[in-house]
This record gives sequence, structure tokens and C-alpha cells, in this order.
Amino acid sequence: MDVEIVGEDKFGEPAYKKLFEDTMSDLNKAVLIERAKLVLKPSVPLFVFSIVLKADPGNKTVVDVANVREENSITYITITQERYAPDILRALWTKYGRNKVVQQTRFDIEVSNAKMSELKDMVIASGEQDLREIMGALWRSMPEGIKNRRTLIDGGVITVIATEELMQPEMMDEGRQVHLSMGGVADV
Repeated sequence: MDVEIVGEDKFGEPAYKKLFEDTMSDLNKAVLIERAKLVLKPSVPLFVFSIVLKADPGNKTVVDVANVREENSITYITITQERYAPDILRALWTKYGRNKVVQQTRFDIEVSNAKMSELKDMVIASGEQDLREIMGALWRSMPEGIKNRRTLIDGGVITVIATEELMQPEMMDEGRQVHLSMGGVADV
């Protein structure tokens, strides 16, 4: 994740960059972010955090996050994206019952009488949930007390414009400019 800091406080910028990177890493969101731009203007006060995601969040199915193969009446699943392991197990248990789902190792699962076609359509995580989690991570990385926020989202670009004061049109304009510079569109 590439992080660019634009601000008034040259001493505080490296510390804030580390805080942002650590927060995203601790919340397991750093792997989803390609690059970030943080505009820090505490004297205004105005904070603009904009990120570009590596991929648009969308619904994830079992086959999106695991390798799946069928042999006779057993379907073998090898999880390739660990963060979805609990979601896969929950979905499999719900559909097939715990007695037909055997977890051999942390990432290897066997399911009796499951069909590949069913697993291709089995949604285990929604893109909306990922967006909520990313937004929560962005908000946690902002200074405390920031209550007035506006969010711009389009495709893989998310920009949060925040202030402690009333949101002024020039603040929104600056936020839109940052959003545009990150690849977003103007009319969100």
C-alpha cells in the first residue's frame, strides 16, 4: 500500500502515515488498498482520506476464494484467502449440515454430496460488508472528535471528507479534487 501525506505539519506527517498504515494493517484492510492519500489540515480543521482499492468490493462465492474439485460424492475445498474461512464454514454448515462438512486442516475441507454448481453460486461475503468494514477502518484512523463526515464512493475509490466544524462548500470542493486525483469521478 502506497500512502501519500499532504499537510501543514511536516513533523506529524510521518507519524500519521505510520498510524494509518498500522490501523489498516491491524484491521486486515491494508491488503485491500492499492494506494492512499491523506490530506491533513488541522488548522482549518479539514481531513481528507482517499483510498484506491485493489479490486471493487463485490459478492464473494466459495469458488472466488478457494480451489474446489469434485471426486465421486466428495467435494474438496482448499481455501486460498484465509479471511473468508469462517464464512465458508458457516455457509457450508448451513447448507449441508455439520455432519457432512469435515475440516481436515485449517484450509482443507471435504463436503459430502456437494455440487460444484452449488458452490459457484454460494455467496459467502457481500461487497457491502467489505465496504462497511473499510469505511470503519478509515474512520478509526481519523483524529478523534471528527463528527462531520461526507463520503464519496465510486468504483474502487473511496474518499472521506471530515471536519469538526460545519462542512463548507470549499471543503467539499477540496475533497472532490482529491477524489478526482485518485481516479474517482466528479459527480458522486
